[in-house]
Amino acid sequence: MKYVTLFLSFLILLPACSVQGPLGKSSPPENESGSVHISLAGNAWVLDDPMASSTLIRETGLTNWLDPAHSVGVFFHLAGTGKLQLSVRARVPAGESVLKCTFGGETREITLRNTGWEDIPVGTFEVGQPGYQRLELQGESRTGPDFAEVEEVVLEGEAARGQVHYVKDEFYWGRRGPSVHFWFPQADKVEQVEWFYSEITVPEGQDVLGSYFMANGFGEGYFGFQVNSDTERRILFSVWSPFETDDPNNIPEDQKIKLLKKGPDVYTGEFGNEGSGGQSYLRFPWRAGVTYRFLLRGHPSGGKNTDYTAWFYAPEAGQWMLIAGWRRPQTNTYLTGLYSFLENFIPETGVISRHARYGNQWICDTRGQWHELTRVRLTADATAQKGNRLDYAGGLEDGAFFLRNCGFFNERTEMDTELQRPSTGKRPEVDLEALP
Repeated sequence: MKYVTLFLSFLILLPACSVQGPLGKSSPPENESGSVHISLAGNAWVLDDPMASSTLIRETGLTNWLDPAHSVGVFFHLAGTGKLQLSVRARVPAGESVLKCTFGGETREITLRNTGWEDIPVGTFEVGQPGYQRLELQGESRTGPDFAEVEEVVLEGEAARGQVHYVKDEFYWGRRGPSVHFWFPQADKVEQVEWFYSEITVPEGQDVLGSYFMANGFGEGYFGFQVNSDTERRILFSVWSPFETDDPNNIPEDQKIKLLKKGPDVYTGEFGNEGSGGQSYLRFPWRAGVTYRFLLRGHPSGGKNTDYTAWFYAPEAGQWMLIAGWRRPQTNTYLTGLYSFLENFIPETGVISRHARYGNQWICDTRGQWHELTRVRLTADATAQKGNRLDYAGGLEDGAFFLRNCGFFNERTEMDTELQRPSTGKRPEVDLEALP
């Protein structure tokens, strides 16, 4: 399992181009006639057990469907309303199967006896509101080895003639859901930013498996915390090498990220596959409902090198904990391009919504002057910009910014929206000279 997205995630975190309309310049054209074919490979999940989606839903669609308890949801977004004719492209390996199909609170049954692929009509439904829709499939009975193989859902009718958004390509990224991020424009106006401080609170119930709540991002890396499994959580700090490659073994020695120091029990090593560089993490059981603090330092260290160091403060520990210090060669800069983000790195949990509050952001320059960051600009990644997924949002909550993604909700925030939170006036409580 990949626990983080690295180089490719960073590329899609670059500031978005100006967009045309709320869905961005890549919004699909209206479907004026014909049908829309929605692949289950990129748009379906097992609702009662999302982690089972990796077994049941493959590149060919829904397969190995044996358990009648499994309910499969297929998601798509309609801009139009009115009549909608639904069909499923499906077959049975043998025998006869009866499926329950639920859409908009109405349930219909269909019977499958065909062993070759056919479009099986489900029925005509009325779509009263635009937004995300869900067709739910559940096995009722079968005489064959499994309930059915389902490749696509087919849409026709008035409601399907407007814009229809769904995951059309790059199914891995589409199933993970859109990443959404904040950029801090005020930081760009301060010279020689050496320190970046912020806080994150993940409300109870929002610490969904696969979430990465990234607090302190900068031009050469990022720092935040994750939900890696049911039993493991990490505080993660990574720095990219200036040498662009997916294989850390290809990085020349003079362009490798060098470890300067690390805290107790912190893992350090190299990462690859999505860019390469130095990675460090501390396994720590952080909890939902608790506010955690993040502190990052970046400064030139001579010889065309820049040093980056990260610390994490947990109320449970009562002290600042060193994560790691890294030296990046061929770099001569203070902190630039500051941002935060929320992403999901496990495709099976892309059906579950999660959000967090990002607050009390401050920077400190080389003169020791602190500046509060109260304004952000919201952007989203390529999955959102192409219109494959529209379930992303940002705003204000309890005096802090919030980010939300995944789960197929309809309260979307336009890209490039600028937001401002109330000033707290609460400078970071940290003795910079006493840090470990």
